[in-house]
Amino acid sequence: MQISSARTDEPTGLVPSLQIDPAITVHQVTETLRHQIGEVLRRRGVVVAMSGGVDSSVSAALAVRAFGPERVLGIFMPECDSDPLSLDLALRWATELRISHVTEDIAPILEACGCYRRRDEAIRRLVPEFGSGWRCKIALPGARLDDDLLNVYHLVIRSPDGETRTVRLPPREYREVVAATNFKQRVRKMLEYYHADRLHYAVVGTPNRLEYDQGFFVKGGDGLADVKPIAHLYKSQVYQLAEFLEVPTEIRARSPSTDTYSLAQTQEEFYFSLPLRTMDVVLAAMNAQLSAATTAKALGYETEQIERVFRDVERKRATTRYLHARPLLAEAVPQVDAAHGAVQ
Repeated sequence: MQISSARTDEPTGLVPSLQIDPAITVHQVTETLRHQIGEVLRRRGVVVAMSGGVDSSVSAALAVRAFGPERVLGIFMPECDSDPLSLDLALRWATELRISHVTEDIAPILEACGCYRRRDEAIRRLVPEFGSGWRCKIALPGARLDDDLLNVYHLVIRSPDGETRTVRLPPREYREVVAATNFKQRVRKMLEYYHADRLHYAVVGTPNRLEYDQGFFVKGGDGLADVKPIAHLYKSQVYQLAEFLEVPTEIRARSPSTDTYSLAQTQEEFYFSLPLRTMDVVLAAMNAQLSAATTAKALGYETEQIERVFRDVERKRATTRYLHARPLLAEAVPQVDAAHGAVQ
């Protein structure tokens, strides 16, 4: 089945509008942040890990609106596989926001805990010649709307002479590569909390609603935070805030990336079934309990294709529920649990 030529990323009146009033949203979020940080968590300010992407850039700008630049710390944490442009954009935006900032090169920590070695050992079982000078990423196959296929990942590698190959990732090697690269998010979070502890600050998490809903984060890594001010906002709504908050055009124009692998990797090829703005509309339609047929008509897809996306959303919600879960106790501790619930 071919995708309809009438397909569009712009929704019609058949599905919920994701348009917001940015000024009202900024006011609501900043007021909530002041209450959460000052009255609930009783912290002096916030730490924001800045990646040069739109989500962290908007989160940093919201923090400045809430607390002033003097109570916001930006942290940049590059490593061997990071895109140098990410650091450059993050630094320029932090400077424009007039916030204090620090750069923590996490490559030595990752080297010490075996991040790169463990990843490369798993890859070499599939591609024995993989080594220094080679680049890699993990990707899902394209055209996933036309079949009910499982999300089977492939390893994409590029040799030093520019030859690109794609190899199917067996479950064992996939888990080992992902487990090794998850060191990156967890080391970054460790450093965020170091700086938060020394300043008596709280840590800001930067997932948008699509990422938060679909479990697109690492437990104990980028999923860990004290506050998540944009987790209720769809990606397209984050872009609306970015424009209102005057986030640089270069940041707003970048394709959302994981910035985790040495080859450029978009979020779509790694995780989502559709372009992110379209995924926003599909998720909003599901949340509004609209049918696949109505959603497909609004977006110019076939009903069967949107049904597959609906199923994929539900599968991701089910398989990533673990990431949202609190630790399980053998027996409840009511006094602590009640206090914890108040913070939430």
